[in-house]
Amino acid sequence: MKKLGITHRAIILFICLITLSGYSQSGDSVAKVLVDMGFENVSWIEDDEERVFVFENTPYRLNGVGVGKAIDLIQESGLPINKSCRVIVLENNVPQISLNYQPVVADSTMNVLRQDWNVTYDLGNSWKKVQKAKKENSSLYKVDIVVYPELHFRNYKLSRIYDVVFNLSPSIEISLWPGMKLAGQIVFPIVNDYGSKYEQIRPGFVTLSQTVRLPKCTFLTATMGTFNNFRGGFDVEIKHYLKDERFSIQAHLGYTRAGEYDNWAYYHDKKWTLTASLGANFYWPEYNTQFKIRGERYIREEYGVTGEMFRHFRHTSIGFYLSLVEHAGNNGLNGGFVFQIAIPPYKQKRKGYFPRVMMGDFGLKYNAGNEEVYGKKYRSRADKNDLRDNDYNPYFIKSELLNF
Repeated sequence: MKKLGITHRAIILFICLITLSGYSQSGDSVAKVLVDMGFENVSWIEDDEERVFVFENTPYRLNGVGVGKAIDLIQESGLPINKSCRVIVLENNVPQISLNYQPVVADSTMNVLRQDWNVTYDLGNSWKKVQKAKKENSSLYKVDIVVYPELHFRNYKLSRIYDVVFNLSPSIEISLWPGMKLAGQIVFPIVNDYGSKYEQIRPGFVTLSQTVRLPKCTFLTATMGTFNNFRGGFDVEIKHYLKDERFSIQAHLGYTRAGEYDNWAYYHDKKWTLTASLGANFYWPEYNTQFKIRGERYIREEYGVTGEMFRHFRHTSIGFYLSLVEHAGNNGLNGGFVFQIAIPPYKQKRKGYFPRVMMGDFGLKYNAGNEEVYGKKYRSRADKNDLRDNDYNPYFIKSELLNF
């Protein structure tokens, strides 16, 4: 066999370098476009097994939309040949879900569709490989001003059909380090039929929260500060997704006391109360419907059981609940409905470190049994609701990829 000369060897080496450079440029170019689109915490790596992209969806209010836009770009830019491609989606620099494309012999990288991506909470070994890669367009220390509209009503009086409270409550939210968020909210009353303590301009949620992802698809969030329903203190929530990701278990523990602002002075009760809940969830992918059941201890130290059903749509989550609480009226039985709406605009990327002003979600809960005292809870963060709790559900994200 004739030996290759120096010139031929140089040509082969040059071709190999061009090929390797092509892969690098492909990943770099995709990352650059993702940054230009407004995605944050963007990074990527490639090895002999897979190419991995990481990003946080900040330009699109709806994660299904943002993930779909990113997947379209990655597909159109060309997937790696004879190896898998994985996309890891972050929230506040904490990995939530991954989308994985695994090629088969008959596949062409030019004909990959959204439906070819598998969506899961499982990150494989990819996160360990990519978490130290350099991130572009960091979200740290960037400020969002989120305006939350609040509407509450009750019909406890015979002289009036409904007492109504309507507030506009802007919140300044800053990411300090991965998983850590500082939020400070001011409540501006617009309409108030509830009484004097609701009529003042006052702080709302003032919180410091830390989220971490633990092994085995487990997420923990710890929060301290002042919450809604005139409570303040400490709150811990943990959620674990089972191998069949339609099922999850969830626990919550709070240690709070009553407190309120009067002319910007904070007054609080000396008594601390332990609240808790433990429950299980099931997600029905065919109808994007979630079922929840949990046992709870409330802020008056009474116990109860609550069952909920939520149907999740693209911009809205609508649910019904039924509860049985000791000491409550109607033999402890109560129920009602809940809905959450994502208020437009739905696309709004940040411009550097200039504060971004955006609308929060609007929610409403109807208490059909008119129970005024027992079965009361609090929320520990302004952005915590059933619509956002479903943000990274793999089945919901997959549904968005297939239908829009």
